[in-house]
Amino acid sequence: MGTKQAGRYCVANWDVGQQRIAEVDVAPWRTVTAYCAAEQYDISHVARILKSAGYHLDPHETGLYPQVIHIEVLDNSPSRRTEGASPSTGDVFVFPSGTVVAWDVPESTMSFLVGRSLLPAAQHPHPDQIEEEDLEYTEDPHRDVSAIKGDTIVLGTKSQSADLSSSTKPTTDSDTRNIDTVLTKIAFSSGLARSTKLAVLETLLSSYLNSTTSIPRLLSLGGRLPFTRPFILQKTGQLLSLRAQLNLYSELTDSLPDLFWDSPHEKGLEGYYDMVGRALDTNVRIKVLNEKMDYAQEIASVLRQQLSERHGVRLEWIIILLITVEVGFAVRQEIKEWRERQAPVGA
Repeated sequence: MGTKQAGRYCVANWDVGQQRIAEVDVAPWRTVTAYCAAEQYDISHVARILKSAGYHLDPHETGLYPQVIHIEVLDNSPSRRTEGASPSTGDVFVFPSGTVVAWDVPESTMSFLVGRSLLPAAQHPHPDQIEEEDLEYTEDPHRDVSAIKGDTIVLGTKSQSADLSSSTKPTTDSDTRNIDTVLTKIAFSSGLARSTKLAVLETLLSSYLNSTTSIPRLLSLGGRLPFTRPFILQKTGQLLSLRAQLNLYSELTDSLPDLFWDSPHEKGLEGYYDMVGRALDTNVRIKVLNEKMDYAQEIASVLRQQLSERHGVRLEWIIILLITVEVGFAVRQEIKEWRERQAPVGA
């Protein structure tokens, strides 16, 4: 596992049964943050919003639209000017799953983008309960492949650095942002977006289970469940919606999202996607979430059974009432006929 030491990174490598420590210079530590503020995004609407705001879509021509929208954001905030730092360029990736992933973009910029700018394109938004998840990352010019060390992403930029150093043309910050790095960021972003989307469902399921905690206790006491028909139907619908979001309407349970099947690039991107999943225990969390949903399904089955029993009892009482009314009319008719037979002839 890597350890941070004032701008340097220690990497443990295993070679012929012996541990070898290599210490290399890396770029400053930065943050990649995923935001989930909606159930889904209308990606074409997102594209129109970003274009109208002056952003250039897919600046490196990855060809991955509409699976993901990529824009570059210039950070020239007052804090950077105060520190005497030059403007930096961050990356923002918008996914149809309702998630946005930002690499080295100020939180204030993302709050405005996610909480206001993209809101019209959101389906079932929850701007007051935005889920966030972040990792640290750095760029290592001594690596030609990327990796995750602990909770830190290390972007290997060796190949592009070598190309730039051999070039006679002057280099700028934008020159180093080639398509390989962008594709690698997309792969890591997809995995992080998946984890953040999963965190939203975990929060919703936790809230659902909290609202039904009294049911097992009431059943153990042999008491009658004091829940109305609208409450039971609401809880059943909420659970069905959660299960659909997990297993049907999203790519959470897919081993490989469509993004990688549609990619025209052969860069081993699925490996980076799997790295994030392992680092954040995504598959384990999905399994646990499904197990919790199975338990919630049992609670919902008890509620539906009670609703069915209530309906059956109500029908029985209606039938009894109808029979009682029918018997009453029959008795009344019999009494009327008996009186007519007992009446004197000619009276």
